[in-house]
Amino acid sequence: MKKWNLIIGTLLLCANFALGQSYNTALGLRMGTEWGLTMRQRLHKNYAAEMLLQSSLQREETQLTVLGLIHKPILTRRLNFYYGAGFHKGWADQLEVSYEDPWGIDFIAGLELTIGSINLSYDYKPAINLSGGAKTFDSQTGISLRYVIWKRDKYPWEQNSKKKRNKGKGGLFGIFK
Repeated sequence: MKKWNLIIGTLLLCANFALGQSYNTALGLRMGTEWGLTMRQRLHKNYAAEMLLQSSLQREETQLTVLGLIHKPILTRRLNFYYGAGFHKGWADQLEVSYEDPWGIDFIAGLELTIGSINLSYDYKPAINLSGGAKTFDSQTGISLRYVIWKRDKYPWEQNSKKKRNKGKGGLFGIFK
């Protein structure tokens, strides 16, 4: 049992040094307690921004949310745990509801998997309305299905790997040239 704890601990520790996200830009749909559009953009290494434009299934309201995210890879950069925070601004249908347009802060945490050009994520997103809204605290869960429209550029050591493999002609480990 100690052996497995050591192996799992080492893998998780190594994963923290890897860079998250295998794409630069992904666009798609978010479905759950709210539904709408989602766009993720990698900003730097394991930092990203996400923009959500969604409509509530429970209230007559549309909401725009902008989030800053930190990605932590789990064993590979294609499987990530992410978390972050941001702001939202909502627009309520004033004919249907008696409250003001909401605005406030949001938090998010979830898991993300990218296979080829498909990005799938599941998250939990609590929100606190600082003004307006039907209630002060609201929470959402959602599944996002995105299409990767701009893949991540390769790292310098990945770009040169073919050159290094072909360069070593001449014996064991390339020492006899």
